[in-house]
Amino acid sequence: MSDENLVLHEKRGHAIWITINRPDKRNALNASVIAGIVEGYRRAQDDDDVRVIVLTGTGTKAFCAGADLQPGAGFAFNLAKPNLDYADMLRTAQNSTKPSICRVNGVCMAGGMGLLCMTDMAIAGSDVVFGLPEVKVGVFPMQVLSLMQSMVPPRLVREWCFTGEPFDAARAKEAGLLNYVVPPGDLDAKVEWLIGCIADKSPTAIRRGKYAMRALASMSFDEGIAYMESQIGLLAMTQDAKEGMAAFAEKRKPVWTGR
Repeated sequence: MSDENLVLHEKRGHAIWITINRPDKRNALNASVIAGIVEGYRRAQDDDDVRVIVLTGTGTKAFCAGADLQPGAGFAFNLAKPNLDYADMLRTAQNSTKPSICRVNGVCMAGGMGLLCMTDMAIAGSDVVFGLPEVKVGVFPMQVLSLMQSMVPPRLVREWCFTGEPFDAARAKEAGLLNYVVPPGDLDAKVEWLIGCIADKSPTAIRRGKYAMRALASMSFDEGIAYMESQIGLLAMTQDAKEGMAAFAEKRKPVWTGR
């Protein structure tokens, strides 16, 4: 399979679907896959018609089993660079102002857990198995932890990292990694439902809100509340805010321009 087909980009209505397309390798990550995911996020960010990003994998066996560690697979660390491609992918996702959904359609392990954590929302099939098995091969989920530690209770994070043992979708949801767990046959319907719940809302409000949430994460309360005071004032001046208020007063459905 050529490198350009390892990650598929498909626009469906107001959503762009980014699909890892290595089912024979359990959708494992290599340099080309990481580049393809980043390109999908960039396309979404540059397209004003895109309101939601969906990240998933081909097939039913694996969402992403982590890094492809086979010799010659193309996943290697260039220690001459101060930053790593995988870390840059996480940065790209965190800096995106388009909301993202992870469609977890199969095994989600190691680096795949980072893909899960870098999205805003996640839906998984009830048969999915999760895990951070890095210690079994002598490494540690360093980059994944940059996101996971703020999402999952510390004792659970430590257990998963230190033991490397797998856990099921029910426990993943209980820990805060998932929004919904559904029967495998209902996965697509639930994803489409969530896309619809987002795509018919103000893209301007969501875009500016997601940007503000990202900024707020590193602020104290006093810094954060002052920042949010300024943001709500700016948001009120947008076309979408004016349209939303007018539509509410006129008891009609708003027509969003995304401006």
